[in-house]
Amino acid sequence: MDVSIIIINYRTPQLIINCLHSIYQFTSGVKFEVIVVDNDPENGDGALVRKAYPEVRWIDMEFNAGFGIANNRGMAIARGRYFLLLNADTLVTDNVIGRCFDRMNTRNDIIACGALQYYPDGTPMPFYKSFNEFRKTFFILPPSRLVDKVVGQLYPEPAYADPDQHDWLVGAFIFLRREGFEQTGGFSDDFFMYGEDVEWSGRLGKLGKLCYFKDCTFVHLENNNPFRRTHISWINRFSTQMQVSNFLWVRKQYGVFQYLMLILHYIMMVPVIYLWKMLLNLRKSGNPFSELRTQYIYVRKIRVLLKYFWKTLFLKKGLYRIKPNENIDLLTASA
Repeated sequence: MDVSIIIINYRTPQLIINCLHSIYQFTSGVKFEVIVVDNDPENGDGALVRKAYPEVRWIDMEFNAGFGIANNRGMAIARGRYFLLLNADTLVTDNVIGRCFDRMNTRNDIIACGALQYYPDGTPMPFYKSFNEFRKTFFILPPSRLVDKVVGQLYPEPAYADPDQHDWLVGAFIFLRREGFEQTGGFSDDFFMYGEDVEWSGRLGKLGKLCYFKDCTFVHLENNNPFRRTHISWINRFSTQMQVSNFLWVRKQYGVFQYLMLILHYIMMVPVIYLWKMLLNLRKSGNPFSELRTQYIYVRKIRVLLKYFWKTLFLKKGLYRIKPNENIDLLTASA
């Protein structure tokens, strides 16, 4: 078996059918198997997929374990020399799987590679190319050249001799050697959703290069998901679940000091963002309390982050999955 393609189902059977149709239509020169891991067997309508593609290997999870744990379950039974972790809401438009397979066969210095994401309209989807580029977005600071310069000096971009090499691969499409899973143990069991691909990339990168190739692309539809980034604003750029996962990643990869500094920064910004907005409201309407909804959402998210403070600080084992009443993005209207 050349490649084991692993897809997670969470109530998205038609997306998976569409994804599989594109795989079988365009993939050639590769012997592959498909493994689908269902995070919600009772409501996932997996029978639709199995009827359309009876050759698919199917795993029913006991509970919604999130992205990383479910992928680990699939990789544990995979028979391929290579694994492809692929989102359900994706489509391949050419033989990108065969191209990645050939590239990995000729580049022994690469432990895993990714493909560039495109929107359905054909425009490229932006992505973070380095850990430090991602970390810079965590800080809530006024946009200015001076701020950009200071933050850039604190978190410099890496310089690689290989132009294809990057710090981490987006979880929607990760093509890796079997050894990458066997030697790292796969995704951390602590992440429910988001941040797990970043954290795992840090460990995979110690085994070999992580690369993107310009001639390897796919379409990412980004289906509706209650944990995706909603209520995006200058101060609320990540969803609550994503923020909890991001802070966990920082603590795991960069240690206690960087985590504490990030928490302290978010707390110290509370009076700043309120005062700033109240001054703007005063100039706009004469009422300093007229528009403070975004600030209110920000404070509620910090409260959730602080609920996970001790658990994150001491890296206590367990699934870092926020509770329904902690998902501020579902409980509030548009910021």
